[in-house]
Amino acid sequence: MIDVYYAEDDKIIAQSVKEYLELQNCSVTIFERVAAVKKALRSQLPAVLFVDWNMPDGQGNELCRWIRERWTDLPIIFLTVRGDSHDIISGFQNGADDYVVKPFELTILYSRMLALLRRAGKTKETRLFCDNLTLDKEKMAVYCGQEEIRVSQPEYLLFALLMENKGRTVTREQLLEQVWDSNGNYYAISSVS
Repeated sequence: MIDVYYAEDDKIIAQSVKEYLELQNCSVTIFERVAAVKKALRSQLPAVLFVDWNMPDGQGNELCRWIRERWTDLPIIFLTVRGDSHDIISGFQNGADDYVVKPFELTILYSRMLALLRRAGKTKETRLFCDNLTLDKEKMAVYCGQEEIRVSQPEYLLFALLMENKGRTVTREQLLEQVWDSNGNYYAISSVS
């Protein structure tokens, strides 16, 4: 699960982002004030922080600067209506890692967040995709479209091995080595990473 903090005083936008990201297996905490974000950050850092520019008690670029004085590795993405080049440059100069102008597509925001977290080394892929099939490693489940497919443990391990090696040849020896032990028993699902 990806822990997300979102500094946003517009309740409608905040709620739509929260609902979408929670469907993507994220935990989202919304803060309507800069002071509340600072207090939360002193207790626990999220995987990523979304920041709006204008907040009732401060500005996002000031919050960014405050964060960068304390934590250089926390990924920060601006989500704001302020889209002129001066504001975008200022956002990056004050410590933002990415800058998204409202309105935006939630699917693109999520993809940008994942790309940023991958580059920062803060996340590992928990889902594998092949055509209409999805393997969710956290839930240990296989889906065809939105519908879950019931599979046995050996079938799950085979799906995981084949999907991790999509486009590459998997030899019989690899299958035997990674799915079954030397006694012919399959490995427990927890051994899949």
